[in-house]
Amino acid sequence: MLNHRRLSRPAPPPSALSLLEDAKRELDDATWQRDPPYRFAGAYLAALRAGAAVLAARGRPHRGRSRPVSVWTLLGTIAPELGEWAAFFDANSATRAAVQAGITRGVSTRAADDLVRQSTQFLAIARRAVHGGG
Repeated sequence: MLNHRRLSRPAPPPSALSLLEDAKRELDDATWQRDPPYRFAGAYLAALRAGAAVLAARGRPHRGRSRPVSVWTLLGTIAPELGEWAAFFDANSATRAAVQAGITRGVSTRAADDLVRQSTQFLAIARRAVHGGG
């Protein structure tokens, strides 16, 4: 007889779980935000935290005294299956920075809504990646 034991995965690090919770909270706030630039920025921040959660779960390669690298650059390297997502959010980094600087005229309602939808999808993917589901 074969012994069928379920293989257990190690629990994700607490930092990854905390980042996922923060991402969900930020996304919930962005969803209810009426002002498109702040919806956009909140959705971006939620995705950023979700990406950071994946990095926290998978670990960052140690490079000694290296220069700071963006979450999106690291994510494309450490989790190549998320490379397209990383490129997508990286392409929105300048807009998010502009909103943070108070330059909000470039964010339409549609752009904010689209980013909320994309961030929602990415958070679900990041959650699976953190919990070992891909």
